[in-house]
Amino acid sequence: MKAKAGLTFDAVREIGLKLPSTEQGTAWGSPCLKVDGHMFCAMAINKSAEPNSLGLHCDFATRDAMIEEQPEIYYTASHYENYPCVLVRLSRVKRDVLEDLLRMSHKFVSTQTKSKPKRRRRT
Repeated sequence: MKAKAGLTFDAVREIGLKLPSTEQGTAWGSPCLKVDGHMFCAMAINKSAEPNSLGLHCDFATRDAMIEEQPEIYYTASHYENYPCVLVRLSRVKRDVLEDLLRMSHKFVSTQTKSKPKRRRRT
């Protein structure tokens, strides 16, 4: 039996674009998905992240619980520690779980941004 290669951003895109008000875009040259113009997931491209990792926005408590429960799938890296997001190893997550994760992140961002205008983060 051939080993499964894991999911890619193609699966993320296919699932995510079915969610309300979702559009595809890019962030720092990496593919991402946005809800009402606000990013809710993107491929993690910072050198501190592992290859083929997806960054999903969520609150810090959710991130910490996910990492504690399944550290083989979820993690964070130095660049991402201060942001409300979790990194997901796409090679280790199943499609039905990815669907749930994308819905969670979509809901988190859409409820967080309902009253906030779109703006760029200053560095």
